[in-house]
Amino acid sequence: MWRRSFSSSTATATLKGQKWDALIIGGGHNGLTAAAYLARGGLSVAVLERRHVIGGAAVTEELVPGFKFSRCSYLQSLLRPSIIKELELGKHGLKLLKRNPSSFTPCLDGRYLLLGPDKQLNHSEISKFSLADAEAYPRYESQLENFSKFMDLVLDSPPPESVQHKSSINEKLKNKIQNSVFWASCLRHVSSLGQKDMVDFMDLLLSPSSKVLNNWFEADVLKATLATDAVIGSTVSVHTPGSGYVLLHHVMGETDGDRGIWSYVEGGMGSVSKAIGNAAIEAGAHVVTDAEVSQLLIENSSTVCGVTLADGTEVHSSIVLSNATPYKTFIELVPHDVLPNDFVRAIKHSDYSSATTKINVAVDKLPEFRSCKLDHPHAGPQHVGTIHIGSESMEDIHSACQDAANGTPSRKPVIEMTIPSVLDKTISPPGKHVINLFVQYTPYKPLDGDWQDHDYREAFAKKCFTLIDEYAPGFSTSIIGYDMLTPPDLERVIGLTGGNIFHGAMGLDSLFLMRPAKGWSNYKTPLQGLYLCGSGAHPGGGVMGAPGRNAARVVLQDVRERI
Repeated sequence: MWRRSFSSSTATATLKGQKWDALIIGGGHNGLTAAAYLARGGLSVAVLERRHVIGGAAVTEELVPGFKFSRCSYLQSLLRPSIIKELELGKHGLKLLKRNPSSFTPCLDGRYLLLGPDKQLNHSEISKFSLADAEAYPRYESQLENFSKFMDLVLDSPPPESVQHKSSINEKLKNKIQNSVFWASCLRHVSSLGQKDMVDFMDLLLSPSSKVLNNWFEADVLKATLATDAVIGSTVSVHTPGSGYVLLHHVMGETDGDRGIWSYVEGGMGSVSKAIGNAAIEAGAHVVTDAEVSQLLIENSSTVCGVTLADGTEVHSSIVLSNATPYKTFIELVPHDVLPNDFVRAIKHSDYSSATTKINVAVDKLPEFRSCKLDHPHAGPQHVGTIHIGSESMEDIHSACQDAANGTPSRKPVIEMTIPSVLDKTISPPGKHVINLFVQYTPYKPLDGDWQDHDYREAFAKKCFTLIDEYAPGFSTSIIGYDMLTPPDLERVIGLTGGNIFHGAMGLDSLFLMRPAKGWSNYKTPLQGLYLCGSGAHPGGGVMGAPGRNAARVVLQDVRERI
């Protein structure tokens, strides 16, 4: 169904042949989401993707013959239900594969912990470590779920930003009314929580995740399993204030209406992008691959009028949405001396640091965990969910983080292993499997070597494989081949500044009204006609689609007001 989708051979003539209503830089899932909504709103839209394949970080690639990997992002839960419904993504090929159980943590002492949506299983498993924790866990999940419902309003709405450009009295009044409606709705949600829950919510937002979890539980392995949610994709420790907020991701998403359920996607995460792309194309959007944007075209030093491609082609439009990172957009694509100095400083000094490495592994058999030899001839419950390796306590996670803070990759990395081929039979040959390893912490510029050095890279990969061998003997010998993306690789291949998978840190100082910079949280920018629609905009990273949907709604409103 890829009509209206073009490679570089036909792209130039197609793009040059008209002035587009809107151009979108980057065919990641947010850019494609924005394209779908804009095209459905009646605009002529072209998506310009630098790589040969759409998807950005939500992409499926056959890196080892016969094995299809979710090369970067690897699980789905955060994609907004409104997008799935409104764009009819099921009709366009999206198929979610629920995981039950969802988590497995093996221990070197021979014990293990399984967790999932089954409340009886959770009670039984946690009771092996602490009966008190088993009783507390349903209350913990219930509280997080209650808080996450409050977040739905925030995620699905543009932030209540002040008017940025010179505007009429009517426009200022309309903006004040819209903002008042948003804050009134927030106030209703807050009042429904009550005083105690609101204080607990603030405690969760501001506290280190270690403090939050220590107040709830006593078993190290349970706290460590939950704490990985708070540091995923970041450079922070479990002891960093504000890291408690990310614990909400444990329950913030959903699969088919079931809260907190993370799923695999049949065909890999590229199927999410493909389904959204199909919806955009059906609505009339053009998706062009091998079309790298080199610079934005600006007229009168203040207004966007199109883009220049790497091959010199000029493509014209009065509206451009960038799905690139804020740094890439404003520092590399916008000509110098066009943006206000304070805005440029804010973008330059945002936190794009990363300590994340993704290793995609093809294996000839499933790992056999020393601690969990259940009676299953093939895949067992221990293989279905996220497998936590090397983090049996929160101090294990903190120590790994400290190594990176001191400039070297973690001596004992924190590894999240997933085996999507257990549920998805379309991505690997029969009897063989695809394994994703999400690894922390790996500095962008290690002091003891260079990620461009083949031997240094291989030594780190082998360190990870050897650690897995401690829990699943023989894992290393099962490896057919692998692909590794360190922070510099994520920057070079996927376009993630600093290798940061969220387009910028997700600390409390970089969210909501402060994302990507104070005064510019509503997808608009200091340049007339330029909007930000990627994860560097509110509400941030993850395969959520919210920045793309929200940005498109802002653009359509601006277009209607100009008519």
